[in-house]
Amino acid sequence: MKISPLTTAVLLWVIVAAANAQPYQKTDSGVRSTIRSTTIEIQFTSPSLVRVLKSPQGTSFVKRSLSVIQAPQHVPYDLRQAGDELFLNAERIHVRLNLTSGTIAFASASGELLLSEKESGAGFTPRDDAGTKTFTVVQAFCLEKDEPIYGLGQQQKGKMNHRNDTLTMIQGNTDDYIPFFVSAKGYGLFWDNTSPTTFADDTASTSFTSEVGDCIDYYVMFGGSADGVIAQMRDLTGQVPLFPLWTFGYWQSKERYKSQFETVDVVRKYRELGVPIDGIIQDWQYWGDNFHWNAMEFLNPQFPESKKMIDSVHAMNAHIAISVWASFGPHTRQFDIMKKKGMLFDIGTWPMSSKDEWPPDPQFPSGVKVYDVYNPEARDIFWEHLNTGVFSLGMDGWWLDSSEPDHMNFKPSDLDTRTYLGSFRKVRNAFPLMHVGGIYDHQRARSSAKRVFILTRSAFAGQQRYGSNTWSGDIVSSWKALREQISAGLNLSLSGIPYWNSDIGGFFLWNFPRKLEDPNYRELYVRWMQFGGFCPMMRSHGTDAPREIYQFGKQGETIFDAINKAIVLRYALLPYIYATSWDVTAHQSTMTRALVMDFAGDRNALDINNEYMFGKSLLVCPVTDPMYVDSTGSGKEVRRFANFTSVKSTPVYLPAGTEWYDFWTGAQCAGGQTVQKPAAIDIIPLYVRAGSILPIGPRVQYAEEKTWDRLEVRVYPGANGQFTLYEDENDNYNYEKGAYSTVSFSWDEANKALTIGDRTGSFPGMLKERTFNIVFVSGTRGVGIAPAAAYDAVVTYSGKRVVIQR
Repeated sequence: MKISPLTTAVLLWVIVAAANAQPYQKTDSGVRSTIRSTTIEIQFTSPSLVRVLKSPQGTSFVKRSLSVIQAPQHVPYDLRQAGDELFLNAERIHVRLNLTSGTIAFASASGELLLSEKESGAGFTPRDDAGTKTFTVVQAFCLEKDEPIYGLGQQQKGKMNHRNDTLTMIQGNTDDYIPFFVSAKGYGLFWDNTSPTTFADDTASTSFTSEVGDCIDYYVMFGGSADGVIAQMRDLTGQVPLFPLWTFGYWQSKERYKSQFETVDVVRKYRELGVPIDGIIQDWQYWGDNFHWNAMEFLNPQFPESKKMIDSVHAMNAHIAISVWASFGPHTRQFDIMKKKGMLFDIGTWPMSSKDEWPPDPQFPSGVKVYDVYNPEARDIFWEHLNTGVFSLGMDGWWLDSSEPDHMNFKPSDLDTRTYLGSFRKVRNAFPLMHVGGIYDHQRARSSAKRVFILTRSAFAGQQRYGSNTWSGDIVSSWKALREQISAGLNLSLSGIPYWNSDIGGFFLWNFPRKLEDPNYRELYVRWMQFGGFCPMMRSHGTDAPREIYQFGKQGETIFDAINKAIVLRYALLPYIYATSWDVTAHQSTMTRALVMDFAGDRNALDINNEYMFGKSLLVCPVTDPMYVDSTGSGKEVRRFANFTSVKSTPVYLPAGTEWYDFWTGAQCAGGQTVQKPAAIDIIPLYVRAGSILPIGPRVQYAEEKTWDRLEVRVYPGANGQFTLYEDENDNYNYEKGAYSTVSFSWDEANKALTIGDRTGSFPGMLKERTFNIVFVSGTRGVGIAPAAAYDAVVTYSGKRVVIQR
């Protein structure tokens, strides 16, 4: 066949055009390319953060993230191609896309490889999800062999480092999952998927596999440090509001106070004993019976005057929170309204039985149903009844139990349940985010006079923006469980969520048949109380036996006094704690800090699971093994008894790169070594980093009893240091409008000088003049809880700069 000259010219033009065509297209924020039947889009969302989207060629979707709220921004970047490699370089993170394989690698601006995708590591398996065609999605990555990674929510495994680990990520009572990890190399990876997901790490790869996904969607962020990565995650998913000061005091609870008189009487007894307390929690069944489950009304005849109960607690200068669930009994008004609107899930949940007894009797079903938290109208209905029935009475906070939610008698088909946003499977892990967020948003819209305070049993990425503190669920009390709480809380904090706590003493006492009479449990409870004093919330709670301090004896007795000492220490540190909480809100910091956050260069510190920094000054090493209980006999004849006649020691690793002071004795120790710390039953190993400036508050019965007009300020020489004292009205949201003040303290080690800077800002009720009692810690001066016997300087401060020479 003869080809015309015109046809030949056209063919040559097509061949040349194809040869010169770019295998990618520029977009407003990056590039898009289709490689090996997969469409890949790379988007810069900040100079330090990049998003990757992948989908099978030819598919279309609209991805709405429930976690990410960062507004798109224009990010300058350089783009160049060298062979089959495409380079996209923003200010702090660089991306390399292989145009042949589709593999992506990430590096810092200095060229250090952070991580890369595994070649052919992306996968899309078609599936039907409750009648919708979609995919199971997977992406595998390659990490350095010995690179530690942290985060991924909280688990009861006692692990810090998640290398060589597999997690089945679906929200549960004691496990909260967030598909985000932080590397010791200073980067983080967020897998933006809300369906049940498997995280797996082995020698071959590190991967996420999600049951449902229209696309692969993940973010890589470079922060240079764990703090920097957390800051990027908060920029992406939301900042942390400030809790009121009173939330950082001591909280008492149990399962459950059965009358309003019992609830009020607990606070009264604490006041009579002179033991500090700021909060009491009213647990479930104030609504009466299981058919009225979560009615958000005081239908129980043992609560005849609910407003009087709340007012009585307030009259004793304490606060009260109340149990609220994500489900409703069939005789409640909420159930009736939501059932008619198709807003209830047909899955098994707690309580299973209408009879209030254990174990549940399946012959008498409760009919309780979980509500569709994904439906904005359902969230409106939820708040309408919560506001009318409880908040309007003066309630201070919310205890959101079963916020994961409880899913009893699980069947895979339960995940086919339709929600407002698609199948339950598709959005399963975001349940707590939507539930908590609904209450926060509605209360903020209702009033700014009281800061939102939510205690929740579950969490997901972004939940830090909703004024919530996550607790670790219904854990069974044991020494092992106590130790596991440390790594659980630290890894949740490394997931971007800074506020966490556990049931002091453990929820169930199954391991202690003698309950509070068991000396082993009494020792465990003291150690847990000491740990709780260095958590973002200090809260005692549990079932099987009450946990109020007076249940453990009386003043002058060893266990009572040790519990009281832990509470008093907490209140002495309130100025430091509140300043640290401001650092979380204003500077994206973290309160309970895994050692990788401050000592990433100390390889010996990176996998320690029983120590952490509380703020940036205090090293805490809770005692997690029994020390003072002896036994006689064996088997059923075993008898335990406490023996406090001699003080025993426990090992503490002091991270390298700094000097340390023993908080209790003032003894100085070099870092990079393990020391044996004598730990009497009333002593928690506590060390202060050299260069720290630590304010000590007044002796009080509740957080706001006294102003901070005469603070003791302890300076720990040995390195330069800085501290910022933060103050505001202690509650309300006026701080968001600038109604607060800060006073900076800085220690110059070379010149042995403490500078108190000019006060910045103001707020109603601010102290115009105050006294700072300065102690330069040395020897036994300025140690423990008690005020120093003498001060190195007494400074009258009226807001102007002062320099104190040592």
